[in-house]
Amino acid sequence: MSTDVTDKSPAAAPPGRSGGSAPGGGLLQLMLDGMRRNMRQYGMLLALGLIVALFAVWTDGDLLLPRNVSNLVLQNSYILILAIGMMLVIIAGHIDLSVGSLTAFVGAFAAVLTVQHNVSWPIAVVLCLLAGAAAGAAQGFFIAYLGIPSFIVTLAGMLVFRGVTEILLEGQTLGPFPDGLQKMGNGFLPEVGPETNYHNITLLLGLVLIAFVVLQEVRDRKRQQEFALDVAPRNIFLLKLVAIVAALLVVTLLLASYKGAPIILLILGALVVGYGYVMRNAVFGRHIYAIGGNLPAAKLSGVKDKKVTFLVFLNMGVLAALAGLAIAARLNAASPKAGLNYELEAIASAFIGGASMSGGVGTVLGAIIGGLVLGVLNNGMNLLSVGTDWQQVIKGLALLAAVGFDVWNKRKGVS
Repeated sequence: MSTDVTDKSPAAAPPGRSGGSAPGGGLLQLMLDGMRRNMRQYGMLLALGLIVALFAVWTDGDLLLPRNVSNLVLQNSYILILAIGMMLVIIAGHIDLSVGSLTAFVGAFAAVLTVQHNVSWPIAVVLCLLAGAAAGAAQGFFIAYLGIPSFIVTLAGMLVFRGVTEILLEGQTLGPFPDGLQKMGNGFLPEVGPETNYHNITLLLGLVLIAFVVLQEVRDRKRQQEFALDVAPRNIFLLKLVAIVAALLVVTLLLASYKGAPIILLILGALVVGYGYVMRNAVFGRHIYAIGGNLPAAKLSGVKDKKVTFLVFLNMGVLAALAGLAIAARLNAASPKAGLNYELEAIASAFIGGASMSGGVGTVLGAIIGGLVLGVLNNGMNLLSVGTDWQQVIKGLALLAAVGFDVWNKRKGVS
């Protein structure tokens, strides 16, 4: 007599699916599992949403007034530009303390060119970007090819650029800038088309951006599935898409109901798209992650670590120059005291946005989210008339919490 030994137990549930639990509990478990696996990616995004909601309530809706949202973009654009470059520096395993002083130097250089020597503003912009590239390249050479730690080199750069700024301006504020350069920091897109209650170009750009982001998210998910990589469950993915579309639509409507999209926002958007693509898809981006994550292994794999490090700091110099032009144009003057603590704001934005102290971890979008967290905190506390002393305390605690969250993630093995 034969015995049936066929395994009657249910087959194992495929990855990302729940087997054997009730439908409601299964959906909840899927969502919880997805959140745990993507805690680093979604944690700060959820924190940003919570901070916006809290300050919207505490300020009786003033935070989300169209005029205030527009000012929020203008006030934080230069920090967000710096945060993008700083994120690349930190991913590569370095730090840059000179960016605040470099922004001040570039603003002073632009003022000397346009105000004192009557150089046309487009030529002045190009010369300022080249000056930033030269400054970044010089620091990158000392770090990459002479092996001097980035902390020391950029600390020296911070002192040098601040001193040169004082020399150029002779201790005085210099301005005003030409109208064309002012629009870079304060200008808005022109209104065209039929008369409506909204800024037509801003609405169109917002819809294009929403479509682009959705298509990019779907494409990235399909690519991950093709390579059998772990992806978030479909419910989590759809929830993420709905949240992104809703947030972009709200911001678009708010901006379109005031003066439209600021010109600096278009520049920032182009930077986010461009650098996001480089870090996700380009060889250079993968090499930055490689040298920051495991330098010996990267060298064995043929990565030219010195060249990559040099280019990372050159890039940081260009972005610092762009940020310097933006803030000088917004203030319509160059000041010897400009750029104070900007490097700390940029570093904090990167770490709050998910960068790791050990390098090799971080995203461009994360840097933007981190910068927005600080920006909303600043703006909300200003609306509530919170003193600058307490603002510094709260921002310091936010940075400490973000880094502590990163350490906790590593200990718990959260990817």
